[in-house]
This record gives sequence, C-alpha cells and structure tokens, in this order.
Amino acid sequence: MRRISPYLPLLFVLACYVPMASAQSSFDINVGFGAIQDSAAKTGLDQNLNSCALNSTGCTKTPSLNSFVIGLGGDLMLWKKFGVGAEMSIQPAKQTYVDLTSSAASAGLSTLSLDSRVTLYDFNGIFEPVNTKKVAVKLSGGIGGANIKFYESGSSSNSLIGSQNFSQYFGSSNHFQVHGGIGVQIYLTDHVYVRPQFDVHYVKNLSQFGHNAITEEMVWLGYSWGDRP
Repeated sequence: MRRISPYLPLLFVLACYVPMASAQSSFDINVGFGAIQDSAAKTGLDQNLNSCALNSTGCTKTPSLNSFVIGLGGDLMLWKKFGVGAEMSIQPAKQTYVDLTSSAASAGLSTLSLDSRVTLYDFNGIFEPVNTKKVAVKLSGGIGGANIKFYESGSSSNSLIGSQNFSQYFGSSNHFQVHGGIGVQIYLTDHVYVRPQFDVHYVKNLSQFGHNAITEEMVWLGYSWGDRP
C-alpha cells in the first residue's frame, strides 16, 4: 500500500481526465457516392500495349477518367476543431481502357480489351473552422495512394461450347498521392448527417491519364458518436 499511496492523487486525476477526454471527442463513419475525373493521356497504346503517338498507325487513344465511385470513410475528432480521418473511393465497375479486338482473332477470340479500375485512399488531418449543432465545415488534407488495376477481358464463340465471356487480372500500377478536400457537414438529426464534398488528389507520375490531378465530387452519408456542440 505504501508503494502506491504516493501515486493515488495522480491516478485520481487520470481517472477524472479519461471520461472528460472521451466526452470532448467524437467519431464518425460514413459512406459516399460520387464521381472522379481526369483527362485522357496525351499518348496512346498499340496492340502490344506499348506507348505510341496519337494518330500514328495502329495507335489507340485511351479514355479519360470520368466514372461513378463509391466511398467509405471515418473521422475521429480529438478536439472541437481538430481531428484525423481516412477515406477510400473505388470504381465499382471496370471501364474499357484499350480495345484490342483487332488482335483478338489471332488468339481465337471474338473480342478482347484491357479494362481498368481506379481506387483512391488517403489518411488526413482535419480542421473544422465552423462547428455548430447543425453545420460543420470540414477541411482535410493528407497523403495516401492511388491504385489502378487492369483486367484482360474478352469473349469467344464456337460450335462446341457456344459463347462465353472471361475477365482475368492483368496487373496493377500504384502511385503516391497528396489529398486535399473541403466539405459542408449538415446534420439531419443529432447523429445523422449528409456531407457534400470536393476533393483534389495529386497523384505522382499518373501516366495512365492526362494530368497528375484527379478531381472528385462526393456526397457522404454518415453517423456521429460522442460529444458535439
């Protein structure tokens, strides 16, 4: 008892501080729906997937990035105006990146393409300059990654088994990104909110598209636990 008695006042202070710290923080989880955009690459691909100059023979232009995405995120507000969070958005459907149908016949196929799917994820610091019972303005910034997965897809048809489609993983490209965003969080109830948000993802060496910056518009629907104004 003598060994712990000098520390009893400190333990009492810590015991009082823990619920106080908990009461001054809040935790949110949210899901989102929106779109991402980037222009098409300034070069194309040939049938061997090598870079080529646009308008040259056998060179196919690759598409711009303009796709629907779904998102998942969470925020931990450690103080009234400052916190941390993480977000991820992904294309639920693959898009055709380059059409390889002209070389499909040599492989015994009817159609052949290389499809892509983009995933963005980031870890952020959060600042809320406005934080009231009904509305919060959320500024976020941090770092993360961008992943582009490619899939080889095609179809074939013959008299033995009829028509069939296939899609198989081809490869992926990973990039570092810096993220910044602004959103307005509108509380529909004490805990449920909707947050329109605009983001910019600066993705280093994003040669698959025209610029290193991907823009994103999302509407997040979330639920908040803990202390709020």
